[in-house]
Amino acid sequence: MTSTRTGVCFILVMCLFLANMQCEAQLSSTFYEKTCPNGISTIGKAIRTAVSRERRMAASLIRLHFHDCFVQGCDASILLDDAPSISSEKNARNNVNSVRGYNVIDDVKSQVESICPGIVSCADIVAVAARDASVVVGGPTWSVKLGRRDSTTASLSLAESNLPSFRDSLEKLVSLFGSKGLSERDMVALSGSHTIGQARCVTFRDRIHNNASDIDAGFASTRKRRCSLDDASSDNLAPLDLVTPNSFDYNYFKNLIQKKGLLESDQILFSGGSTDSIVTEYSKSSSTFSSDFAAAMVKMGDIDPTTGSEGQIRKFCNIVN
Repeated sequence: MTSTRTGVCFILVMCLFLANMQCEAQLSSTFYEKTCPNGISTIGKAIRTAVSRERRMAASLIRLHFHDCFVQGCDASILLDDAPSISSEKNARNNVNSVRGYNVIDDVKSQVESICPGIVSCADIVAVAARDASVVVGGPTWSVKLGRRDSTTASLSLAESNLPSFRDSLEKLVSLFGSKGLSERDMVALSGSHTIGQARCVTFRDRIHNNASDIDAGFASTRKRRCSLDDASSDNLAPLDLVTPNSFDYNYFKNLIQKKGLLESDQILFSGGSTDSIVTEYSKSSSTFSSDFAAAMVKMGDIDPTTGSEGQIRKFCNIVN
């Protein structure tokens, strides 16, 4: 009986191993080389145009990929609108009135469909768009593994529970990223994307008005000018990096050491905890940060991709075929 159970367990383990290997094998940077040879360059051109029109869009596209991958994996589920059988992730508290770039992805999808109908997934477009957006604003590049398919479902409940909040403690952030297979170092590197982009007053109002010891007084005073305690200022924007808000660099980490992190979840990375040393390292080496950020983006892009015969290639990214 014992040998039979052992044999069954071995077979199950091997099946899981082979399934994982098959998934990995289906993702390749050359996936569309024969089926849509101009697809990736078409995405790149469209992203350069979008970011040239609005510099902030670079940060939005990187964040869109992040918020997609953390819910059901990198499957473009975040792009689906409400439907009879779908509760859109766009309505989650950390997405609504916050995540942007849907229209850019829709435009890119239209352009790609015009040259390669039914070939390139929305999930892959989101992944490539994040990489290309980084490059446009001076950030690192990386090889994007391709071959993801699009989900036919979305999960508002998972979006509510799996996405980090600007109020999260370090322990919660580490646990959340760890649940996705990402290390503390990955988490800090990915947080460095806040070297670009902007945040709404409602997300940092408490931090700048609390007169706490973990925020530079002059920095807080500057931010209060457009973010009062009055609800009327809730949607006013402020750059996440006050020094170089439109360039992808390592000033974000220098800001944290100076207690000038805009969000609570930014400053918590340098607050006497386990990630202090990583922040310090990145603040001294742009190349180390860039390399680690690229590696973390690749790792994030590997989170539970939909591949093979699963899912579909959506014709329009916001609705199931």
